[in-house]
Amino acid sequence: MKFSSENETLEWAKEFAKSLKPGDMVAMYGNLGAGKTVISRGICAGLGFEGTVCSPTYTILHEYPNDPPIFHFDLYRLEDCADINEVGMDSDYLANGISLIEWPERLVDDTGITHVIKIEILSETEREITLETK
Repeated sequence: MKFSSENETLEWAKEFAKSLKPGDMVAMYGNLGAGKTVISRGICAGLGFEGTVCSPTYTILHEYPNDPPIFHFDLYRLEDCADINEVGMDSDYLANGISLIEWPERLVDDTGITHVIKIEILSETEREITLETK
């Protein structure tokens, strides 16, 4: 899918959010500035969260109070091959909510990932997004 604006990407993410259920883990791949946080913002809005959504780069995790809860991870600052439990990703706890994971390539494995979003920058405003459901 090709999108020519941030708003189009945001609207797509809101619609995609309607397909998610507790326990789902969405991995988002893309270079810096590709739009991972825009997609996270759209998913959160689509799930009914009305608060501010920003990338948790320095804290690694933001937990948004919602029904279901939303766990927003940004693993950019981690060393490669991080263990999923080391970053607070306890599978029993996360099963009650929806997890959004930016920079999932930092994880040692992708166990539990249910959706993979890949974002390619085509130009300053255009993005190509592919979605794979596992």
